[in-house]
Amino acid sequence: MSAAGQRPIALTCGEPAGIGAEIAVLARLALPDLPFFWLGDPRHLPKATGFAEIAAPDQVALVPKGVLPVLAHPFAGQAIAGHPDPANAQGVIDVIARAVDLVQTGQALALCTLPIHKKALQEGAGFAFPGHTEYLAHLAGGASVVMMLACETLRVVPATIHIPLAQVPATLTPALLEQVIRVTVRGLQRDFALPHPRLAIAGLNPHAGEGGAMGGEEIAMIAPLIARLRAEGFDLRGPLSADTMFHPRARATYDAAICMYHDQALIPIKTLDFDGGVNVTLGLPFIRTSPDHGTGFDIAGKGLAVPDSTIAALRLAAKMAAARAEAA
Repeated sequence: MSAAGQRPIALTCGEPAGIGAEIAVLARLALPDLPFFWLGDPRHLPKATGFAEIAAPDQVALVPKGVLPVLAHPFAGQAIAGHPDPANAQGVIDVIARAVDLVQTGQALALCTLPIHKKALQEGAGFAFPGHTEYLAHLAGGASVVMMLACETLRVVPATIHIPLAQVPATLTPALLEQVIRVTVRGLQRDFALPHPRLAIAGLNPHAGEGGAMGGEEIAMIAPLIARLRAEGFDLRGPLSADTMFHPRARATYDAAICMYHDQALIPIKTLDFDGGVNVTLGLPFIRTSPDHGTGFDIAGKGLAVPDSTIAALRLAAKMAAARAEAA
């Protein structure tokens, strides 16, 4: 247990050639009273980093403030800024799995993951998952999960994620959208202390189809689903025109927005808070957050990395854990 009587958060190292290690160190300096530890190879930390190796998560409380607690996990290769080494791919994957085990066995409070590079993992270790979220769902036994992006002023959930825009209409089935809505509602209730979440549901087409003049998905699929779920007691609005959903007055009327595709969700939140957005996986049996950015190969090792999103992700993980404990 930490000095505050709280289990620490596990922070996975992510891609060693990226900015993960740098922002982990900066986050520790910014959050001296929030207990967390970094899981990775100490050789990959920036030179002159103040860190202390621990043998188990419960030793975090013994590490002085400002010093990064490190649960060592040896990797096959060195870390060269901006240049991922295929030899390290399996280590990145194994660290994620180890961290999940620590959370599921109660040794860590929550999981915060630093960015990975999917192409490097595929080429170096045959990684068979589209990304972090799908791998975590697999480790959790096939849980139904959704990706939520959150900042202080907005929460958004894309119903479809990393697929070409041309594939969205066929992928966006009633069953998929219903699953996304249900998982989002349960996640907001359990992890955000919102007993009756209000959701705004975007339309797929401009002006939410404008009565069928600009597309029929709203009439044929989205509106009937909303009506059926409202009859069950869900607090839903929509389908709404996406271009009027994100101004301040509109945001005050809902707790999260369900969007139909990646950019419809991510453009508004990254415009509102580019550095402070957090990626949250809803639907897992454990808490998982992540900074809402990539590996930053172009700035790795140059002292330019901004830790704000990682700081926000760690803070949100602790807040979600408190909400989940209160609801238990």
